[in-house]
Amino acid sequence: MRDNRLKKIMIVGGGTSGWMAASVLLHSLSKHYQIQLIESDEISTVGVGEATIPSIIKFNALIGIDEDEFMRKTQATFKLGIQFRNWGAIGDSYIHGFGSMGRKTGLVDFHHYWLKARQSGKVERLDDYSINLLACEKNRFMRARSDNPNSPLADVRHAFHFDAGLFAKYLREYSEKLGVTRTEGKITQVHTHPETGFVTSVTMENGDVHTADLFIDCSGFRGLLIEQTLHTGYDDWSHWLPCDSALAVPCESSTPLLPYTRATAHSAGWQWRIPLQSRIGNGHVFCSRFMSQDEATAILMRNLDGKALAEPRLIRFVTGKRKKFWNKNVVAIGLSSGFIEPLESTSIHLIQQGIVRLIELFPTSGFDQADIDEYNRQSETEFEQVRDFIVLHYHATQRNDSAFWDHCRTMDVPDTLKHKTELFGSNGRFFRKNDELFNETSWAQVMLGQGIVPTGHHPLVENTEDEPIFKMLANVKAVMHAVVDKMPTHAQYIADHCKASAP
Repeated sequence: MRDNRLKKIMIVGGGTSGWMAASVLLHSLSKHYQIQLIESDEISTVGVGEATIPSIIKFNALIGIDEDEFMRKTQATFKLGIQFRNWGAIGDSYIHGFGSMGRKTGLVDFHHYWLKARQSGKVERLDDYSINLLACEKNRFMRARSDNPNSPLADVRHAFHFDAGLFAKYLREYSEKLGVTRTEGKITQVHTHPETGFVTSVTMENGDVHTADLFIDCSGFRGLLIEQTLHTGYDDWSHWLPCDSALAVPCESSTPLLPYTRATAHSAGWQWRIPLQSRIGNGHVFCSRFMSQDEATAILMRNLDGKALAEPRLIRFVTGKRKKFWNKNVVAIGLSSGFIEPLESTSIHLIQQGIVRLIELFPTSGFDQADIDEYNRQSETEFEQVRDFIVLHYHATQRNDSAFWDHCRTMDVPDTLKHKTELFGSNGRFFRKNDELFNETSWAQVMLGQGIVPTGHHPLVENTEDEPIFKMLANVKAVMHAVVDKMPTHAQYIADHCKASAP
């Protein structure tokens, strides 16, 4: 039988996406495949993806990363959620925390019992029923414990804040030990087959030519292979997500060391705050139609918690996605595949999913179109689902203090998002489709946090008398607070387990 396996895979571009791709491919594929990564030290990476979501734990486990070592080498801290300030209205604040809410209540989700009690005036905050939310509020942290599955500690879910440049360096060291071939230099030409249009080789600035069977485009916004060579096309989503610019700057650390990301809405965008062990990462995402760069810079700089450690760096982008994530023998991963602003820290997750999906649908030398089509279908669905969740933050607002927020509040939104908000707004229902990233708890936290309060709740809640419901809620609240109060502070936990050396 003819061997129809691919022989060589080329990754074009390094950074987070390139070295994540290299590490997973090296770990997952047999040594029958040769993997080459080409990058230039002269081409800088965007490097603002310093916050993650819990799916990063699966990535680390997949390639065998020791979490404490990884945190020390990347100046990482733990992340339990994202605090949103001034989104629903100026002065508002809520946290979208990871993990579950309350306790298991059978067929009806916990938040329906909370809605029943809230509508009766018996409870106030949803935060009292989540160990992640309370730990954020009290600046506490510890990893989940599986030795007592009935304890709220079993439900702690965490992610990380880390230095993206150090993360790429860490993965590069890992990948090179496993045998990846790294080629330094700039690509000056990309060559395609005259009949099939498949990419066949690249020519370097020094004249060297490198060939491969499968190409992974991690070249960032420019999309050297997927767009500049194959002209795949781009779906522009800026009519739903109008921000098109970001300014990024690090500043000195401040105390306490918070276990969550902060996203503060301003008059034409929002500012991120990401605490690392060595510094704080900051940025201002804004819409240039409604705010000048000078004004955006001034807002960013006066809202830092410490002395700036560099000059602000401007990044321009267009929110959207490629019309195809996989075109011919090129797969786009990371910024070359599309961009959704980092409001919910989904960038690294989408990189991870793109790589895992490629492994699941890994091609033979024949590049079956059915596999390519399925990859594109799944990728498009995932991007659209994440898009809808981000649009929700902008659209579900009462803010009318600027032209930007007037636009966001009154704009038409995707029908898929409109359906979700109407369904939740009536009786608090939500249905997850195709294993979408954000679950019922995530949608409920953001909708409630930004003022979408259901007028009713699931009717099956009425099968339980009021007093047992109120008693159950009071018990859950008491247990949650008691457990969190016994947890160490975030800074103390890091000092005891994964303290990094001074940079």
